[in-house]
Amino acid sequence: MRVREKGDRGVVQSVVLFLGVSVLSGALAAGLAMPLAGLAGFTTEKTSETLQDLPQQFDEVPLKQKSTIRAADGTVIATLADKNRVPVKLAQIAPIMQKAIVAIEDDRYFEHGALDLKGTLRALAVNQTEGAVQQGGSSITQQFIKMSLIEKANTPAEVEAATAATTQRKVAELRYAIAAEKEFSKNEILEKYLNLANFGDGAWGIQSAAQHYFRVDAKDLSLAQSAMLAGMVKSPTAYDPTNNMKRSKDRRDVVIRRMLQLKVISVNQANLALKQPVINPALVRKNLLGCANSAYPFFCDYIVAQLKENPAFGKTPKDRATYLKTAGLTIRTSLDPKIQAAAQKSIDEHTKPNDQAIAAITIVEPGTGLVKAMVQSRKYGNGKNRTSYNYNVEKSYAGGFGGFQNGSTMKSFTIAAAIAKGYSINYKIPSPSPLHFEGSKFSTCNGSITVPDDYAPTNSTQNVADPTMIQAAQKSTNTYFLQLSQKVGLCPIASLLKSMGMYNAQDGEPLEQVASMTLGVGYITPLQLASAYAAFAARGKYCTPLLTTSVRDAAGKQVKIPGTDCKQVLPEAAADGVNEVLHQVMEPGGTGNKLKFGNSDLAGKTGTIQEAKAVWYAGYSSKLASAAVVGDADPPYKRLSGQTLDGRDINDASGSQTAGPLWKTAMQNALKGYPTTHFTAPDDKTKNGDNEDLPYVNGMNPDDAANKLRQAGFQAEISTQQVNSDEAAGTVAYTDPRRRDGAPAGSTVTIFVSNGSRGNNNQGNENGNNDEDDQPDGGGAPGCQPWERNYPNC
Repeated sequence: MRVREKGDRGVVQSVVLFLGVSVLSGALAAGLAMPLAGLAGFTTEKTSETLQDLPQQFDEVPLKQKSTIRAADGTVIATLADKNRVPVKLAQIAPIMQKAIVAIEDDRYFEHGALDLKGTLRALAVNQTEGAVQQGGSSITQQFIKMSLIEKANTPAEVEAATAATTQRKVAELRYAIAAEKEFSKNEILEKYLNLANFGDGAWGIQSAAQHYFRVDAKDLSLAQSAMLAGMVKSPTAYDPTNNMKRSKDRRDVVIRRMLQLKVISVNQANLALKQPVINPALVRKNLLGCANSAYPFFCDYIVAQLKENPAFGKTPKDRATYLKTAGLTIRTSLDPKIQAAAQKSIDEHTKPNDQAIAAITIVEPGTGLVKAMVQSRKYGNGKNRTSYNYNVEKSYAGGFGGFQNGSTMKSFTIAAAIAKGYSINYKIPSPSPLHFEGSKFSTCNGSITVPDDYAPTNSTQNVADPTMIQAAQKSTNTYFLQLSQKVGLCPIASLLKSMGMYNAQDGEPLEQVASMTLGVGYITPLQLASAYAAFAARGKYCTPLLTTSVRDAAGKQVKIPGTDCKQVLPEAAADGVNEVLHQVMEPGGTGNKLKFGNSDLAGKTGTIQEAKAVWYAGYSSKLASAAVVGDADPPYKRLSGQTLDGRDINDASGSQTAGPLWKTAMQNALKGYPTTHFTAPDDKTKNGDNEDLPYVNGMNPDDAANKLRQAGFQAEISTQQVNSDEAAGTVAYTDPRRRDGAPAGSTVTIFVSNGSRGNNNQGNENGNNDEDDQPDGGGAPGCQPWERNYPNC
């Protein structure tokens, strides 16, 4: 700060004038634009007491500056502001503008101190002649103090106190003005004044005003433009050209003539300026503040909601909201306008704003968690076919819809948990339809659960009777993955889901461990699913979704925010196996084969929830991962069939045919410009499994066999169904997996008990060389299998 010398004439003059006028209360009243009656009873003694209580210094208030939210390439997404202001230095303000404001507001500004004696006496004379307050004697410094006190106010009551027409407030304001002139030079005060001033129509400060009305910087303002703006300070609303062009011109012309009178400009300059139009209405910029006016309102809203949770921005939500709008922050985000445009193009091509069904897409970058795009089919706002819900995010955010059940996209996590546990991507399981699970148990993190007697799931597509993991994924075979999840256990799947950011988006709770978990459970958002699938693309590295990449304050200093948060949640080799399995889903024979494009390796999975109330397609390359959903978002939720999408009725909703095209168009355009990429091929262990030898238990007592299996490091379960076998009735007929195939350590081995119907009673030898009976036997009627509900009497 610049401090004046004690002998500074202006300050001495101000102090003397302040004391003198304070004692001569009548003059003070006139000088401060107050009626003489305003000081009735305000005695010399009270004046003295008031002077002793007045502040001895002026504490400058930080300017409330607009904050900007920017995309990854620096383009502005939105402006957040309490007051739309961009402070500039005096050197960045046109000299003619400086002269205009001084001419009309305080033409002796550079000659007097905090109080203009001539102006005060002139105001007194006019007011006494008119019999009322017609003129005020406020200097630019006094006006600056008043503006500052209003700027400091945070509530209506504080604003009222800062503008109250009381003598005490006026005296305090003058004392502040004297203190300010000790602290700052005239030029510094003029700079602060021009940055604080209200120029109407939402423009605060000279730079914002110049941009708002004329689309020029403050340094490039002309005489006519400067005069118009200078004239507005007296009454920003009354002289706003967007409200009343004539009144604004009249006021502008008053300023020009005053400048001519003071010989600041020539007659020729004045005449030319008077002929200029006040504004060109076509150039006036709208004050599009807030996320509602953003090109990406849903993304913007979600950013703001996350920032409001950051304690670095204030102690309370209100403090943080105020900070965001007043601190002049530059908020850089992950949004990529090109990828966002690709996703929006897909929405535009495959949906209509008045569709009954809604669609949403999120695109994430693997290995970083950067959220590159977030789009949906319903527009932002109130009214018909508009919404304030963001269908891509969780419900804990005020505008979040909270997701949809995600159906068979969950099978990918069962695949991942199984491969991580040692199951081969070619692991086979007989997978009939329907498959009866009555009485079966599924292990959980807290013990086990028993399947209801009436649980008999079916497959929606045909497959081979004994599919591999790849074949089951290609056809999304429900009964295969139910059995696989039973063998792996629900706890490893649940743990993996938690580590990959998959939780119930409605209430934030972990996804429920139930028998049907692998077929879809809870509510999941496109943001969650895209981020989780991105972990597969990144070879098992999961990154928390990242939308805000940096925040800088008005001085350019970094503000602390959460940064990239990545961790290895799945071994690379296991992720390679998942990528191979899901890659085959998009190859011939897979449910996603029609969605394949380009030369890069792609992987994906369909998802359809019960009664097809929502359908999904989630997939990825090694560069981008995306999840697309089409669902019913209007309770009571109903089937998509019969609802409209892209202006047409949906006949048969499915992940591949309904959500798939949205995913394909978005990703095909988003990946343009990226190099061709390929997944890392799975190693031999992942292809063939990491199986341990199973002990030979055929012909043993089932309980003894179970103990033997447990001692060997496996979990054991005895089936309640007895099967045809050469083994003695009540002994072990065979196990699943078969002994010759082995099984991953710690996995569940199911023991099937013989009913002795074959009558051979051959128990085999102790060394297990008789392996013919170590596999299921159909027996009974043709097509009658041990897993059939009515076996052996099918």
